[in-house]
Amino acid sequence: MTEIPKIRNLRSRYPKLELTRKNISSDPIKLFKNWMEQAIEVAREPHAMNLSTVSREGKPSSRIVLLRGIRKEGFEFFTNYRSRKGNEIKSKPWGALTFFWFELGRQVRIEGRLKKMSAKESDDYFATRPRSSQIGAWASDQSKLLKSRHELEESFEYYQQKFQDKKVPRPSHWGGYILVPDKIEFWQGRTNRLHDRLLFTRQRNRRWKIQRIAP
Repeated sequence: MTEIPKIRNLRSRYPKLELTRKNISSDPIKLFKNWMEQAIEVAREPHAMNLSTVSREGKPSSRIVLLRGIRKEGFEFFTNYRSRKGNEIKSKPWGALTFFWFELGRQVRIEGRLKKMSAKESDDYFATRPRSSQIGAWASDQSKLLKSRHELEESFEYYQQKFQDKKVPRPSHWGGYILVPDKIEFWQGRTNRLHDRLLFTRQRNRRWKIQRIAP
């Protein structure tokens, strides 16, 4: 087995920030928005998040997608419904999101149910995308095997010609999801590995229970 010795000695110094019940909102969505606003100021791709789903057989898979909206109900992203993640969500509509902002020494983990956004909401967002991205949504049959890169480029050219001088409509197989959270954990890096972790768990009365957990 090839080893990379330096990995074992890598260490990071975290900002002098803390996470206490006194300096947070009792609403985790509001707290997340606050953290996101701060991350936008200092982090690269602050809206990049790891999305984990599971197959029908219970096998997990993860990938990076982009957060495109935050609402009281949950967290929004868009993708191809026929992709691997789309098929996994269809069979097992549960998922987990992870954000990590190195510059702030912060991590947020979110777990909950995934559901499709309305067709109108997906149409509205699709209309804001760059035209090349709109065409790409038609050209790429996401997660399917390709014979070559050329096959993908040919497909893009085909749809580019098809929609020439026309408005590009949203493909019916492409749209948005909302992850409706039942657990949200906020992690703040601290010295001596004594990190702060606060867990918000949604109760039956829809209120949030807040607990501190060991790092």
